[in-house]
Formats: sequence, structure tokens, C-alpha cells
Amino acid sequence: MESLDLLANNVANASTGGYKADREFYSLYIGPEAQSDSSATMPVIESPWIDLSQGLLQPTGNSLDLALSGKGFFTVSGPHGSLYTRNGNFHLSKGQLVTAEGYPVTQAGGQALTLPGSSSLEVSSDGSVLQDGNLIGQLQIVDFPAAALAKQGANYFRVTDPGATPAAVAATGVEQGKLEASNAGGAEGAVRLVGLLRQFEMLQKAVSLGSDMNKQAIEQVAKPGI
Repeated sequence: MESLDLLANNVANASTGGYKADREFYSLYIGPEAQSDSSATMPVIESPWIDLSQGLLQPTGNSLDLALSGKGFFTVSGPHGSLYTRNGNFHLSKGQLVTAEGYPVTQAGGQALTLPGSSSLEVSSDGSVLQDGNLIGQLQIVDFPAAALAKQGANYFRVTDPGATPAAVAATGVEQGKLEASNAGGAEGAVRLVGLLRQFEMLQKAVSLGSDMNKQAIEQVAKPGI
């Protein structure tokens, strides 16, 4: 059931820009009777993890669409602090570059990226933002260990480890006019979902069969000898 929840969420976000898939890490549950019976073990999800692998970069032709080629995240100013995202579907609002939810995109130093005019932007590969040839600021692109991040919702991440500090990324490039696609393959997720449902049905039948066998055994034992 845990795997079903993870897969269903991945399939639902197969077309969400910058979405990172949830994966499961399996371990073995060993029952107390496993010392004498090796069949008393079963796979369980020890912990889910976030797959931060790169998604495909798709051209959009919109100069405000930005994608990251490499590791790292765009930094935005959320309602309760900094949030991080790979979804660079930005737009202008009141002279600021903001996300679809209206969160301002921040530049190096933590300030919101404010544009003095309405001219088109030019964003270089290192995140520098220019307008009419003048340098406006530089996007704050940082990276964290995957274990320090948790999904916030609406395709954002937040830092859950108080000791984790943002690290600058050197080999990551910003590509203007492109968006990163989800790394959760829709076809792959659908195939895994069907396979998981079949396994679920098989387990249901096994539980039902075991229950019937126990019932029959109790009824047979309870019958007095003739």
C-alpha cells in the first residue's frame, strides 16, 4: 500500500515541470520465528527517498522559463522562509520575478530579484540576470544533500536538517527558454502500477486462502470423533 501511494503520486505528476519522483528503499522484516523458518521474512519499505536525477530539458520559447542543467535548486522566498525548486516556470509580478504561486525568486545574498523596467531579460549560464545590457543580479542557486530535504508541496522543497547549509554549485548551468520535465516517467510508472496491483491481488488471495484453511482446521478439529 505504501508503494501504491508513492507510485500513484509519481504517475499523477508525470507532466509536472521539475517534479522529482519518490522512490522506495526495501528492507526485510524478520519475524521472531525466522530463526527456524527462513520463510518468516518479508520485504517492507524501510524509508522512501527522493530521486533528484536530472529530467529532460524542453524548449518553450519563453524568456522567463529557466531550467537547471546539473545539480541544485532555485531559491525562492516562501511564506515561512526559503524554499527550493527545480521548476523554473517564472513570471513577472510588480517588477519581481516570481513563481506560479507568487513567491519571489531570490538572488545571491537573499534579496528578491527586482527589475527596474519592463524590457526583456537575458539570463546567462551562471545565473546572471541582465536587462538592457545592465547587470540586475544573479540567481541564488544552491544545493543540499538529499537527506536534508523534504517535499513541501506545489513542487517545492524545504530543509529539514538544521545543520545543513546551502552549498554553491559550480558545474550547474542555467538555460533560458527551457523547462525541466518531470523525472517520473509516465509509461514506466503505469507499468509498475499495474504490476503492483497484481501483486496486491495475489497477496489478498493468499491471506484469504490462509484464513479459509485456518477456519477449516478449527471446524475439523472441533468435530467429535464418531
